Amino acid sequence: MKISNHKIADVLLSRKAAKRKSFAILLDPDKVDLGTFPEFLKQAESQHVDFFFVGGSLITHYAIDALVAAIHEHTRIPAILFPGSSLHIDPSADGILLLSLISGRNPDLLIGQHVIAAPLLRKSGIEVLPTGYMLIESGRQTTVSYISNTMPIPRDKPSIAACTAMAGELLGLRNIFLDAGSGALYPVPADTIRAVRSSVDTPIIVGGGINSFEKAHNAMEAGADVIVVGNGIEQNPGLLPEIAACVKAYNATLENAY
Repeated sequence: MKISNHKIADVLLSRKAAKRKSFAILLDPDKVDLGTFPEFLKQAESQHVDFFFVGGSLITHYAIDALVAAIHEHTRIPAILFPGSSLHIDPSADGILLLSLISGRNPDLLIGQHVIAAPLLRKSGIEVLPTGYMLIESGRQTTVSYISNTMPIPRDKPSIAACTAMAGELLGLRNIFLDAGSGALYPVPADTIRAVRSSVDTPIIVGGGINSFEKAHNAMEAGADVIVVGNGIEQNPGLLPEIAACVKAYNATLENAY
């Protein structure tokens, strides 16, 4: 069941204001088994996953439409596109993270792909979430850094990340996404998240390399509003309930504080 348009941004802002954290699962269409996907979706629903991000840097088997349809059939969780290019747009999704790669200097990913996508997005009526996308060094080259032809921000330079995020916010971007990338050796450092949190008022989304309760907790403590897990769950199905429990426990401490 598709949710009403123009609600996701409000949810992100209201949860940030309340200091409540959210859990998003990143679905790579190339890695999803459609045969077992409904059962996975039921588990995600039972674990109170907040969002599905659908897409990736390189998609060789286009199944975005099938994934979005299954999400709507089996859950009430919003399906939000995480596009690697203007080819990865499906109007049946609930929203799209319109990513501008502000950590790099590749004009195609700063504005080029957006020009191509703009008339399609306007016609579709899909909720657009303007998002400053920042790659953070993760200890190894990731698919997104290779495909985007950009260098990530050094993990020991939180001031660069903070100023980059600040520039994105001043340009009007309404969310900041800090990503170590798929297959990251290390997650985004807490110091980097903390520096960005102190420099912007937007919701902060953090992904890449979050493969344990501790890493998820550290990211939330540092200021992440949304925790994104992708490859970790593919490699370890037990990670889904583990991260869900971490987010739930964190939010419970907020409730107990009042």
